[in-house]
Amino acid sequence: MGYEHRHFVLYKPAGVVSQFVYPHKRKKKVLGELYNFPEGTMAIGRLDVKSEGLLLLTTDGQVSENIRSKSVEKEYHIQVNGIITNEAIQKMMEGVEIGFEGKRYITKPCKAERIDTPDYHTDGIKIRDKRHGPTSWASITLTEGKFRQVRKMSAAVGFPTLRLIRIRIGSIYLDTLGVGDVIEVDDLIL
Repeated sequence: MGYEHRHFVLYKPAGVVSQFVYPHKRKKKVLGELYNFPEGTMAIGRLDVKSEGLLLLTTDGQVSENIRSKSVEKEYHIQVNGIITNEAIQKMMEGVEIGFEGKRYITKPCKAERIDTPDYHTDGIKIRDKRHGPTSWASITLTEGKFRQVRKMSAAVGFPTLRLIRIRIGSIYLDTLGVGDVIEVDDLIL
């Protein structure tokens, strides 16, 4: 019988690096500090250190490659500075210019909409005091994933992201996972 690959679904907390080793001098919390993952586990894609939410992990490089290479939808809920306008949402849907690898890049059309403040995963998390002005929430669904793309997109339309939560990859949702929770699943079929 061959090697059985293992697959995991994780709610990555903000402040955790989406890696197992952090080679820089400043000490950051890494994925291996959240759960006793088996040797050879890799994150499928990443979330920057400030971002939180759904992260898939596997010991199977082929599964990782398949998920990253397909045009799999990734949905994010973002809390932004100010009350986001319909015009800003429309611009993000059509594609905005951002910087990527030192060049200008126009993002692909995506799904975007204003949403009410989500009632999940927000307990006890304080982004800032109300006296600093209003905030609002939007949902952004992409099939691409350039470095810090969602944050760059919201900033490009005048509404910088204060909090970013990835809630879905393909058909896998964050659902009821709490911050830092890890579940092992039989497979990662999207």
